[in-house]
Amino acid sequence: MRLPRAGAGEIVVGVAIAVPEPFCGQLHDARVRLGDPEARNIVPHVTLIGPTPVAQDRLEELDAHIARTVAGHRPFHVRLRGTHTFRPVSPVVFVALEEGAEQCAALEASVRSGPLQVEAHFPYHPHVTVAHDVDDAALDAAQADMATYEAGFDVTHVHRFVHDGTAWRPAQRFVLGAVGALADAVGEDHP
Repeated sequence: MRLPRAGAGEIVVGVAIAVPEPFCGQLHDARVRLGDPEARNIVPHVTLIGPTPVAQDRLEELDAHIARTVAGHRPFHVRLRGTHTFRPVSPVVFVALEEGAEQCAALEASVRSGPLQVEAHFPYHPHVTVAHDVDDAALDAAQADMATYEAGFDVTHVHRFVHDGTAWRPAQRFVLGAVGALADAVGEDHP
C-alpha cells in the first residue's frame, strides 16, 4: 500500500480499532508467516479512516473531533471468522467480521466528518488484513491458512495512529461512550 505524502508541516494519520491480545499476536504472526512485507510495520487492526495527511497544527482539533465522535458510540463486540479477499480489485486477503461490522460502519461514517471528511477510495468494508501486496500463490495460501480462524473481542476504544516514516504507531486513544472524555496519550507498545 502506498502512503499519501505528507507535505510541509503535515503528518500521516489513520484511525483504527486495534485488535487486542492474544489475537493481535496471532494475526501478526500469521501475517509474518504468510510473507506480507509490511507485517512488522502494522499492528493488526480494523481501519476506520485510512492514511490521511493532516497539518500538525490541527492535531488538537482532530483529536477533539475524534473524541466527541467516538464518545457518541457505545462499546460493541467483534467476532472475526474466516477469510475473504478483495481480489481482483486489490491484492488483499483478510479475516472477516462476522459480528460488529454494522457498528464499525456507523463509527467510520461518524468519524469521516469535520477535519476527517476525506474521500474514501473504496466503499467501507471492515476487515483485518492478513496478506497484502504478495503474489497470487501467497494470497491463496493466506486464504486457506486462515480460513478457520476465529476470535472475539469487545471494542471499547479506537486509536489515532501516526506513521513515523517506517511503521504505524498508536498516538492517542479515544474511549467509546465516554461523553466528555479527553484523549489519552499512549506509548508505542500500548495499542
